[in-house]
Amino acid sequence: MKLTAVDYLLWVAIPYATLAACIVGHVWRYRYDKFGWTTRSSQIYENRLLRLGSPLFHFGILFVFVGHVIGLLIPESWTEKIGISESMYHAGSYSLGALAGIATVVGLIILIYRRRTVGAVFSATTRNDKFMYVLLGLTLALGLGATLYGNLTGNAHNYREDIAPWFRSIFYFQPKPELMVHTPFLFKCHVLAACALFAFWPFSRLVHVFSAPVGYLTRPYVVYRSRDAKTLGEHSPRRGWERVGQ
Repeated sequence: MKLTAVDYLLWVAIPYATLAACIVGHVWRYRYDKFGWTTRSSQIYENRLLRLGSPLFHFGILFVFVGHVIGLLIPESWTEKIGISESMYHAGSYSLGALAGIATVVGLIILIYRRRTVGAVFSATTRNDKFMYVLLGLTLALGLGATLYGNLTGNAHNYREDIAPWFRSIFYFQPKPELMVHTPFLFKCHVLAACALFAFWPFSRLVHVFSAPVGYLTRPYVVYRSRDAKTLGEHSPRRGWERVGQ
């Protein structure tokens, strides 16, 4: 199969540029912008919509991520060896993946609606946040749309035969762009949108995904000592600073 320069650009150059931007960007952000490594929580401004949209989005995206890890990193031959046929895998991945994808998209819509309609939250939304929401929403919509379209029309695409081995070949440093040439258009768009999202990831609030309060497990106790009246001496406190209970 004769490949064009565009094929090498889309399925070799862009993925490696994405990896470089993602890895180097996170290292740079951690070294030079630790105080900006935060979600900039807006819970203080509004809580009702957040309590609904946030769990839907975060739990949904977690299952979406796990599904992608299994589908892209585990070869089809491995699951067949443990007794899971392709039809069984497809049925499970489609039902659970569609449910997780819908929950994620609904949660994201609620969160975007909250940011747009709650004045204080909208004021705290930066251009960076808006661009991140566009990339994230586009990636999710393309992935969910490609999956639903293929299954509803009876032309489900087995991405484990082309996208998954291409994805693994990138990390083997033996890229196989020819595997992506005949992939359905919506899946190609989903992959490219995901590349744009991961390249932008370290420069957005999404960096909080790689944060965990591990330090709380080893930090020393905070010791609180009371000061009784005997330790205060005879000094009279200034007005407004009297001890409570006097």
